[in-house]
Amino acid sequence: MHDERRRIEERVQRVHNQRIKPAVYAAAVPLTVEAWQAPGEPVPFTEAAAAAYEPFAMDTPWGPPWGTTWFRMRGRVPAEWAGRRVETVIDLGFVGDWPGNQAEALVHLPDGTPLKAVNPQNQYVPVARPAQGGEEIHYLVEAASNPDILAGDFAAPTPLGDVLTAGDKPLYTFRRADLAVLDEEVWHLSLDVQVLRELMLELGEHEPRRHEIMHALDAALDALDLDDVPGTAAAARAVLGPVLARPAHASAHTLSAVGHAHIDSAWLWPIRETKRKTSRTFSNVTALAEEYEEFVFACSQAQQYEWVRDNYPKVWERIKKAVADGSWAPVGGMWVEADGNLPGGEAMARQLIHGKRFFMEQFGIETTGVWLPDSFGYTAAYPQLAKLAGNDWFLTQKISWNQTNKFPHHTFWWEGIDGTRVFTHFPPVDTYNAEFSGQEMAHAVRNYQDKGRGTTSLAPFGHGDGGGGPTREMLERARRLADLEGSAKVRIEHPDAFFAAAREEYPDAPVWAGELYLELHRATYTTQARTKQGNRRSEHRLREAELWATTAALHAPGYSYPYEHLDRLWKTVLLHQFHDILPGSSIAWVHREAEAEYARVARELEVITAEAVAALGAGGARAFNTGPFDRAEVVRTDGGGAAYVAVPGSGSAPLGNARPERTVEVSDRVLDNGLVRVELADDGTLASVRDLRAGREVLAGPGNLLRLHSDLPNYWDAWDIDKHYQNRYTDLLDTESVTVVEPDGLVGSIRVTRAFGNGSTVTQTISLRSGSPRIDFETEIDWHEAEKILKAGFPVDIRAPHSSAEIQFGHVQRPTHTNTSWEAARFEVSGHRWVHIGEPGYGVAVLNDSTYGHDVSRTVREDGGTTTTVRLSLVRAPRVPDPEADQGRHRFTYSLLPGATIEDAVREGYALNLPLRVADAAGAPEPVVSATGEGVTVEAVKLADDRSGDVVVRLYECRGGRAEGVLRTGFPLAGAHVTDLLERPLADAPYDDGAVPVTLRPFQILTLRLRRADAGR
Repeated sequence: MHDERRRIEERVQRVHNQRIKPAVYAAAVPLTVEAWQAPGEPVPFTEAAAAAYEPFAMDTPWGPPWGTTWFRMRGRVPAEWAGRRVETVIDLGFVGDWPGNQAEALVHLPDGTPLKAVNPQNQYVPVARPAQGGEEIHYLVEAASNPDILAGDFAAPTPLGDVLTAGDKPLYTFRRADLAVLDEEVWHLSLDVQVLRELMLELGEHEPRRHEIMHALDAALDALDLDDVPGTAAAARAVLGPVLARPAHASAHTLSAVGHAHIDSAWLWPIRETKRKTSRTFSNVTALAEEYEEFVFACSQAQQYEWVRDNYPKVWERIKKAVADGSWAPVGGMWVEADGNLPGGEAMARQLIHGKRFFMEQFGIETTGVWLPDSFGYTAAYPQLAKLAGNDWFLTQKISWNQTNKFPHHTFWWEGIDGTRVFTHFPPVDTYNAEFSGQEMAHAVRNYQDKGRGTTSLAPFGHGDGGGGPTREMLERARRLADLEGSAKVRIEHPDAFFAAAREEYPDAPVWAGELYLELHRATYTTQARTKQGNRRSEHRLREAELWATTAALHAPGYSYPYEHLDRLWKTVLLHQFHDILPGSSIAWVHREAEAEYARVARELEVITAEAVAALGAGGARAFNTGPFDRAEVVRTDGGGAAYVAVPGSGSAPLGNARPERTVEVSDRVLDNGLVRVELADDGTLASVRDLRAGREVLAGPGNLLRLHSDLPNYWDAWDIDKHYQNRYTDLLDTESVTVVEPDGLVGSIRVTRAFGNGSTVTQTISLRSGSPRIDFETEIDWHEAEKILKAGFPVDIRAPHSSAEIQFGHVQRPTHTNTSWEAARFEVSGHRWVHIGEPGYGVAVLNDSTYGHDVSRTVREDGGTTTTVRLSLVRAPRVPDPEADQGRHRFTYSLLPGATIEDAVREGYALNLPLRVADAAGAPEPVVSATGEGVTVEAVKLADDRSGDVVVRLYECRGGRAEGVLRTGFPLAGAHVTDLLERPLADAPYDDGAVPVTLRPFQILTLRLRRADAGR
C-alpha cells in the first residue's frame, strides 16, 4: 500500500479548520448594541441598569485597562429559526489563546439574573433549544477590560499591572454580538474529527489503529460535500461511527476526570477582579451542569465561595443546588489555596479550620482532602496538619515544573516530619487545566510513573483564571474518550471516588518522606519583602491578641471576647497567604493593596490587644510576654530607656524585677557583655565574634557580609532565582559611617551606614544586650536596584553536615553537601524564624523577623577546617510582573546566636518575633496556661470557636525528640479533651488540680480543649 499519510493528515487538518468549524453556526443575525462606560471601579447591577446607554457599533475599540463597560444587547429570534438550537455569540475582541487574563463578561437578564459568562474559549449564551421563533432577547452584559499582563511572554516590564499607571487607552475591539443557529450535526462532526485526528497523531506510525483512523477520516471527508457541509455532516459522521465505537483495551489507563477552574485569588489582577471572575466561571459551571448529567465540578477555596455568596446571591443559590444534586464537589478544605511554604504553623492550621468549617456550615459537607495543585512547594508539616483536620488525601500538581529532577512517583504516601502519612496523588497529565486533547491523553499514559501497580490517575479539566471553567466541548470529548481504542479511558467522577479507588488498588504505594521541594520559583521566598513582613507580623499579632483576649475573658469581669473581630482579621490574613500574593508573584496593584491591608490589620489587632490588657486593670508598668517560654531580657520602655525584666511564658511581670549579671561594654568598635565579644572591622563587617562561654571564635571570615548579586532568571522574574546569580556579585565594603550609639549599660550598639548601586543605602544598628548572646542587626534599606538580590552572609567555623530550618510546628534538615542533583537543586531554600547549623557540642543559629529565603553552603579551608556559611536573602528587584517590586524602604531585623542548640533557636526565634509589650497594668493573673517539659511548646491560646467558654491550647514538640511535660492552667479546670484542629473531641485527656500531663512524639501537634470549672455550665 502506498504511504498517503501526509496527504490525508494535511487534508483532515485543512477541511476541519476551514470548512467544518466555520459551518458550526449555520445562520446569524446581529444584535442591537448600546454601551455605557462605568466610571472608576465596578458598580452594582442596579446602577448599571439605570445608566444612560449610547449606540455601539461592532469593530469599535472599547475598554480602558481595568475598566468596566456595560453593553445592552437586544434582538429577536427570526421566525424561520423555529425548531433550531439558537445561541447568542459574543466576541469582545479576545486576544491570544489563553482563556484568562484578558477581557471577560457576565451576561445578565434585565432583572439582574446572571445567565452565563463569555470568555475567549466559551463565547456562547444559550437562547432556546429548540427555538419557537420570535423570542425576544434583552441582555445587560458587564464586560471587564482586564489587560493581558503576559503579552510579550514576560520579556519586559509593563505599567498595566496597576490602575494607577495603566493609562486609559482602549485595549480591545468588539468583534461580534449575534444571534446564531448552532448546527448540532456539524458541531458533533467537528468534535468527532478533532478527537480522532488528535488520537491518530499520538499513535505510533507502526500501529494499525493509527492507519484505521486515518483511512476512516479520509473516507468521511469523501462523504462530505464541501459546498454543503450542513447537508452532508450526518453522512460523514456515519463513516466515523465504527472507529469511534471500537472499545479501549482492557488494560488501558483510566483518567478519573473532574471539572475544575483554577482561579487564582489574585495574581495578574486584583482581588476585586477575582470576585467577578468567580461569579462568571461559576455561572458557566452551573449552567453546564444542567445540560450534562454526568458532569462533576471540583471547586476549592472557601473564600471564593464566600465572595459569591455575599455578592452574587442568585449564583450562590445555583451552587447550592448543584452541590445538593452532586454535580458540584467542594474540595480542598482551605480558606484559599495558600502558599505551601511561607504561612506559619498556626496560620496553616487556620487555613484548614476556616475552610472546612465553611463547607460544613454552608453545605453540610466535610471535605476529605487537601486540594493544592499550584503552590510553589509543600512543607513537610502538611501530612500531619491534613490528617488532624480530618483529611485522607492530598493533591498537588506543581512538582511537574521541576527544573532539574523528575519526581519519581505519581501516587504515593507522603510522610511528614512527625511520621504521619497521607495518601497523595500528582496527576501525570501535568496540568490542572486539561482539555482532553490527544496530546494530554497520550502524555498522561506515557508519563505515569506507577505503571504495573496503579491503573488510574486524576485529570482536572477546565479553563482557569477567569477562562470560564469546563466547556461543553470538553464534556463531549470526554464522552467520546470514555471507551475508545488506542486511548486512555475517561471516567468523570468526584475526587473522593478516585482517591478511594486508587488507595484500594495501590495500598502499598511508595513513600516520600519530607518536604515536596519545588525545583523552581525559589525566589518566592524573598520577592515583595513588605508583603512577607506584613504576613509575619500579622501572624504574631494575631497570636498576641488571642492570648491576651483570652486572659481578659477569664479574669476581667465584663470583658467580651472579640470572636467576630478576630475571625474577620484571621480571614484577611489567610486570604493574603494565597499562593500568588504572599510569594510576591502578583502585579503591583495586588501588593499595594496587601500592604494597606496588613497595616489595617495591625491597627485593629493593636486595639484588641490594648483593650484586653487594659481590662486587666491599671497599676504600673509591666512587661507582657506573648511567647511560650520564660524570658529574662532587656526591654525598651515608652520613654526610650531600657529595663531588664524576667517574665514567665505567656505572662507578665513588673519592669525592673531582675538584674543582669553584667552590663554591655562598648569601646571603639567592640561590644562585650561577658557572654560574647563582637569586633567590627574597618569596613563595618564583623571581624570577630568570640563566644566567651565556649572559649571559641565563631566566624571563619567576614560576618554580616552584604553581597549584591546580579539576578536575572531565565524566565518568571518575580518567581525564579537561577543558580547563575552566584557568579556575579559585589561585596558591599564601603562605608559612609561607623559610629557607636550612645550606650546605656543594658544595650550596646554600633551603627554602620553604606551607600551603593543605583542610589541605594543600608543602615544597620548592630546591638548586643545584657544577659543575652544574641547579636541583632536592625536593618533599614532604601532600595533602588533593578534585577539584583541582596544577601547577608555569616561564614561560621563549624563542620555542619546539614542545616536545620524552622518550618510549621518543627524543622527540616537539609544536607550542606551537593552529592546528588537533588541536593544541588536546593541552592535556595525556605525557612521561618531561624536556621541552625552545628557540629557535636556546638551550634550557631541565624534568626530573622521577616525573612524566608536563604542558602547554606560548606567549604574546606587551607588549614583543614570547615566553613559553613549561612546567607539570608534580604531583598530582590525583579521587574515583572511588578516593575517597582521591593523599591523603597524596608525595615527588619535578623540576628546571630552563637552557641545555640535547636532549643535555643526556637526560644530566641519566638523572642525576636514576639517582643515584650510594655503596658500599664495591675498585678496580672497567672498565665492562662504554662508548659513544662523540654520541647513542649505552646503555639496558640484562644477561646473555643463554638463560644462555649472552653479554652483551646495548641502545642507541639519543637526539638524533634520525644517530650513529656505538664500543661498547667491559670484557671480552675473541670475537664480536658484531645481534639482535632476543628476543636472536635477525639479522646479524654487526664487532668488533676489544673494540670494536664502531656506526652508528645517528635514534632507532634496536640490540640487540647480545656473546660473551665468557673464557666457557668
